[in-house]
Amino acid sequence: MISVIIHIHNEDPILGEVDQLPSPADGLIVVKNPRRRDGKDLTYLDSSVTTVIWPITRINFIEVLPGEEEEEEIISFVRET
Repeated sequence: MISVIIHIHNEDPILGEVDQLPSPADGLIVVKNPRRRDGKDLTYLDSSVTTVIWPITRINFIEVLPGEEEEEEIISFVRET
């Protein structure tokens, strides 16, 4: 699963997981466990909803969050004095 933040037209950003990132030819995105960025439920979805399908045309952009594997690969610079 890939964690993403989805920015939908005229809505607050949504945090969720996708099995794979949408390709340029896709018309829909399937998001599992959709929630607000602070972890709270989305007010316009039923509390039992676990998967939502949004049309790509409603989405401004998608942020891909680093996974655990990617975070381990990050190298930071250390300045020794």
